[in-house]
Amino acid sequence: MNRHRVCLVLPTNRACSPMISAIGAEAAYAVRHFGVEVHLLILDSCDEPTFAEHARTVAALAPHPHITVHHLDETRQRDFLRTVIDRARVPKPDLMLDLMLPPEVSYGACTNRAFLIAAALGCRSVHRRDSDSRYQTKDGAPVFPVHPELTALGRRAVEVAAEVSDTDLDPAYGGLPVSMVGGSFIGELSVDIAEMRRLDPDVYDDVVSLWAPGHWTEEQKRALVAESFTGAGTAPYTEDVTRLALVDPMRVDMCNIGFEHRVYERMPLPPARNTIGSDYFHIHLVHDATLPGVLHNRHIENFHTPERRTDTGFAAYQTRFVKFLLSMLYFNFVYDRMAAAGATLLDHRQEIRADAVAALLRESTGLDRTENEWRLDRVDDAYRQLGGRYTEFAEALLPRRERLLDEARQDIEDFALLTEAWAPLVGASRDTGLAGATP
Repeated sequence: MNRHRVCLVLPTNRACSPMISAIGAEAAYAVRHFGVEVHLLILDSCDEPTFAEHARTVAALAPHPHITVHHLDETRQRDFLRTVIDRARVPKPDLMLDLMLPPEVSYGACTNRAFLIAAALGCRSVHRRDSDSRYQTKDGAPVFPVHPELTALGRRAVEVAAEVSDTDLDPAYGGLPVSMVGGSFIGELSVDIAEMRRLDPDVYDDVVSLWAPGHWTEEQKRALVAESFTGAGTAPYTEDVTRLALVDPMRVDMCNIGFEHRVYERMPLPPARNTIGSDYFHIHLVHDATLPGVLHNRHIENFHTPERRTDTGFAAYQTRFVKFLLSMLYFNFVYDRMAAAGATLLDHRQEIRADAVAALLRESTGLDRTENEWRLDRVDDAYRQLGGRYTEFAEALLPRRERLLDEARQDIEDFALLTEAWAPLVGASRDTGLAGATP
């Protein structure tokens, strides 16, 4: 039997042995139900004791002839990247390595590493999960998102239409492959700011509205705030509901998503550091480029780890949130332009034109940053109203204002540079392969 390969990936920088065991069970489910070969990729940025604990968990997974586990620490990830970057002969190789594996937290960079490794392994799709989440259960059995993902990814939309609960797709797109399958989450907010909402709902609304375009009306901003970071609410899974559509980016989450290789082999994600939301770009890109997707309701349960509530964790997380707000000056511009471009973002093979997206990114870096200065002023006012450690954070933010403004723009320039280098990096990854797997 000729099995095609898929990559089930779990990036982590925290202890998560229960999720490793659970994703191992999802890999076995995928093999059992779909006859695929699964490469289970654990990108582990934890300290040595936690890595060792994870390694013991990996060793305890039931062996399977069609599942290969790759549990990679940052040293092995860096060795792979150095080889790929050298073979690709891209400009600024040291910067490329830094963008792919920075010392700071980067949600986009860790997923980009998964994309290149998936290309090296010859996988047809990447299926991403997160370490601070768990699967729902029904009748005692886990509800795995890989089922709707493998049912649809890569197949022509017109074929998938007969197998979903509902279709809301223009027939003009029926000949295109399903490029993304995603669900959302239930449980805690995806962004850990629920305490802010408890302390002062009005301040929460004001802060969350800052990720909207500056020219939006108050009514539009209120509508955005109402659905921001809430996922699919709290209702548990009961039965499958799937919809074929150009999937609304607000309905899916990166902890619960699968992409067909013709998406991630054409475009990387933003490698921004210390910025939440930097890994959501493809969800917008697939939608705006008129590539079909499937939305499902096998939502993952989200939770927050205690570290974020410590004083150090709080300051680090709030910085990532503020940087997210600043990034939206540029991304709102790019998303608007991508939506206007529509299917012209695709080439004659109906694949994403990375050069067109890179041009939009370059154009956005020329924006006046007055709107971001205004965002920082609003954040300062809001956090001081909350008092306590929010006021302390506002004080600590003041001397970093100029640097944060510069970093927000630089992050977009880096994204454009990485996008322009992506094709040779993917090609070099295919040529390089990945050695040292654990069957």
